[in-house]
Amino acid sequence: MDLRTDQPHSARMYDYLLGGKDHYTVDGEAAEKALGSFPMLRIAARENRKFLGRAVRYLVEEIGIRQFLDLGSGLPTAENVHQVAQRSDPGARVVYVDNDPIVLVHGSALLATDERTAVVQGDIRDPGAVLAHPKTRELIDFSEPVGVLAVAVLHFVGDEEDPAGIVRTLREAVPAGSHFILSHATADIAPEAAMGVQRAYRSQGVPLTLRTRAQFSAFFAGLELVEPGVQVVSDWRATEPESERPSHADVSWYGGIGRLA
Repeated sequence: MDLRTDQPHSARMYDYLLGGKDHYTVDGEAAEKALGSFPMLRIAARENRKFLGRAVRYLVEEIGIRQFLDLGSGLPTAENVHQVAQRSDPGARVVYVDNDPIVLVHGSALLATDERTAVVQGDIRDPGAVLAHPKTRELIDFSEPVGVLAVAVLHFVGDEEDPAGIVRTLREAVPAGSHFILSHATADIAPEAAMGVQRAYRSQGVPLTLRTRAQFSAFFAGLELVEPGVQVVSDWRATEPESERPSHADVSWYGGIGRLA
């Protein structure tokens, strides 16, 4: 297993931004370069994480979904999908997928005693392999609705890698009633700062492609957008008053949920 601790990885950089401990010096250094361009990046990461929690709770409590496939899940931090889902329904099942072998090592150790949750090494760029993975097939019943998450991951998939095609493949693999939780960084709101982050990530060998609201919304093709549609993540079904939320420029991240009819 090649852990490649000499190169930064987006999952470990995200862990650093969230205040976690499962990263290496090279990841912190790369994240700090991005923070130099966009000092509010930690706020953006936290708001994205809060969006994930609200979205998962919505699917469990209001829709009744009991199984989740979390693509590009990153390292375990507070308020993971299984923790949020199982708080509402202890029987909820979750498969985490990430291409960083360190995620597999840490996640598998943490979840070793939880038979309803698994971590598999896979890549969203190869959805067929993810869907066919024995652990995926063991925990996910594809005859029942699935919650599919691609949260803060599609912006690491380049245009030439056909992110829309990836979502389409996943959409075609799940039954009606399934829901897709997606989020994505953008340069729409604070272009100079956001493009600085993109340059910082790319200079460290971490691919990052910021997209517009229209480009992000296109990933929901074939799905019915759940109200309130595509929003800055801090606004999507927010529980805090608007006066207590960060500005859109400090977040620069879109999110939404699409339902497969």
